[in-house]
Amino acid sequence: MTGSSARMLALLSLLQTQRDWPGQVLADRLSVTVRTVRRDVDRLRELGYQIEAIKGPDGGYRLAAGSELPPLLFDDAQAVAIAVALQSVPSTGVEMAEAAERALATVRQVMPSRLRHRIDGIRFIDAEERGRVDPAVLEAVSSAVRNRQTLRFDYGKEGAPPRRTQPHALVARNSRWYLIAWDLDKDDWRIFRLDRLSPRVPPGPEFVPRPLPAKDARTYLAARSKGSDAEDRWPCVGQIDIELPAREVAPWISDGELEELDARSCRVTIGSWSWTGILATAARFDAPFSIVGPEALVSAAAELADRLRQAAPSRA
Repeated sequence: MTGSSARMLALLSLLQTQRDWPGQVLADRLSVTVRTVRRDVDRLRELGYQIEAIKGPDGGYRLAAGSELPPLLFDDAQAVAIAVALQSVPSTGVEMAEAAERALATVRQVMPSRLRHRIDGIRFIDAEERGRVDPAVLEAVSSAVRNRQTLRFDYGKEGAPPRRTQPHALVARNSRWYLIAWDLDKDDWRIFRLDRLSPRVPPGPEFVPRPLPAKDARTYLAARSKGSDAEDRWPCVGQIDIELPAREVAPWISDGELEELDARSCRVTIGSWSWTGILATAARFDAPFSIVGPEALVSAAAELADRLRQAAPSRA
């Protein structure tokens, strides 16, 4: 919070403690000049707070009737951010959409009318995903990660022995929450989905963190999803020229790279678990394409062509 914002927050707090405040008294309490108080009052009025001037030899200010609001200072951009963030809770993967809806209603009530109108103008339905995480589970696991405490939890089949882990990081990815932990029984790193996890209490003793195999937790999770341990890269990467405009291909290549060749064609660099996977990605565009490389991708295309010919029914 900037100095001026903090000062206006303090000014609002003072105005709510009693009906009338002489200007000089406010200036003394805030360690500023009367002129600065006047400017801050004008800024608060611009934000929609109803502050009345008191006539008299000393002058002063008071909050208008019905304006005794909690001192929340938000500009237009912040109001929009709050509305979008709270309505986007379903896509976070945490089971707290109802709480977010109530929070939005509460925040709305303590904002000036101008900002309430901004919030009311932003309404959308966020897509809900399966595998919602219980907020209590998220809190318990997050606490264990923060405090470096050994965590035991039930995971997988019912009746299976609890997992004993040293939790190192929580990562949200594609509406899923993942715990990256050192499995004490497997003596190796493991990744667990929070929506399948039931912590046991109390947590265990503290532990000394280990260095992750990758540079950070997010990179490690991305690397493991692509079959690597340390680098966020696919085991197979190839280049293909597709006879489609770049704008039609761009939305569908995920983490691939795109280069426009001309108005009707483009070159894509894409990765997959296998060379055949790259070919499948290219084929789904249902457009002519040619392979740029590497040679392993060319060989995989020849093998796939043979399999497709053998799979096709013979015609008399």
